[in-house]
Amino acid sequence: MRYELYYWPAIQGRGEFVRLALEEAAADYVDVASQSGARGGVPALLRFLEGRAIEHPPFAPPFLKAGRLVIGQTANILLYLGERHGLAPETESGRLWTHQLQLTIADLVQEVHDAHHPISTNLYYEDQRLEARRRAHDFVRTRAPKYLGYFEKMLTRGKKGASYVAGPQLTYADLSLFQIIEGLRYAFPRAMARIERKCGRVVDLHDRVAARPRIAAYLASNRRPPFNEEGIFRHYKELDV
Repeated sequence: MRYELYYWPAIQGRGEFVRLALEEAAADYVDVASQSGARGGVPALLRFLEGRAIEHPPFAPPFLKAGRLVIGQTANILLYLGERHGLAPETESGRLWTHQLQLTIADLVQEVHDAHHPISTNLYYEDQRLEARRRAHDFVRTRAPKYLGYFEKMLTRGKKGASYVAGPQLTYADLSLFQIIEGLRYAFPRAMARIERKCGRVVDLHDRVAARPRIAAYLASNRRPPFNEEGIFRHYKELDV
């Protein structure tokens, strides 16, 4: 089955967490909105959002078409892919635990977004610059260290320490945690240089994921959009304490 991923073109955003899982799984997929032609581009994405014939319509991208299924929400998509492509534990408790970790990552992603858009997504960054500065300074001082400290603790569980965040095997939560570090380094390079000193196991996990053959090939390809100031992870110098 060929998957169809629907997300805004030219940005990483929440869709990148899904792309990483598809790439690691060597899944057959097409990034629809990034394709040219009558069946691709943003119009193809909007047809799903505005269509009335879909039984379970998504609220917003990303969403994944898998056969007749249309699955929305990043964590929900990864829950589906993880079980089918060996990116989640085999036990129910393990799958729920991995999903719980992914939902925590989703909370962190939202806080990253709110660091540069603390008032409204309908306003430009320039319209809320002062508020963003206060929010971002609190984020890098308290919130980011708290989240990364939590994942650091999850990687130290057990007598020998966990190889991966959900246990002894790689899951989609590890791929997502890799993306978190990548994004935070882009958005807050100065702050992350300080924060990473206390998150050595998280940094090590990031490096191990980056070295995986399929992920390394994806990162070196033109399929991965570059970070920019249109996505969730944005670099504004005045926000990087």
